[in-house]
Amino acid sequence: MPQIIFIDHAGEKRPVDAAAGSTVMEAAIKNGVPGIVAECGGACACATCHVYVDDAWKEATGEPSHMEEDMLDFAFDVKPTSRLSCQIKITDAMAGLIIHTPERQG
Repeated sequence: MPQIIFIDHAGEKRPVDAAAGSTVMEAAIKNGVPGIVAECGGACACATCHVYVDDAWKEATGEPSHMEEDMLDFAFDVKPTSRLSCQIKITDAMAGLIIHTPERQG
C-alpha cells in the first residue's frame, strides 16, 4: 500500500496509506486530510479537490484530461502543477507521492 504525503499551505506534513487503484482524493477523504472538500464525490464536476502535485511527481501522475483542465478553471490559485485529486489514480509506483493542498478551495 503506497504512502502519500500531503503537505498543507503552512508546510505541515500528513503521511497516509493509500490503496492502489483508488484516487488521491479518496485517500485524502478516508484519512481526514484537511483542505480536500470533494463536493462532487470524485465525478470531476467541481474543483474542490484541487491540489498541487510536487514537481518531482508531475510525470508520474500524468497530465490532466481536457475535462479536468476545464474544471480547473473554477479552482483558486491554479498553477502549472495543479490537478484535481479525484483524477489521479494511485499505483504502487507512487509510493512517496507528495501532494500539496492549497490554502483554500475555489
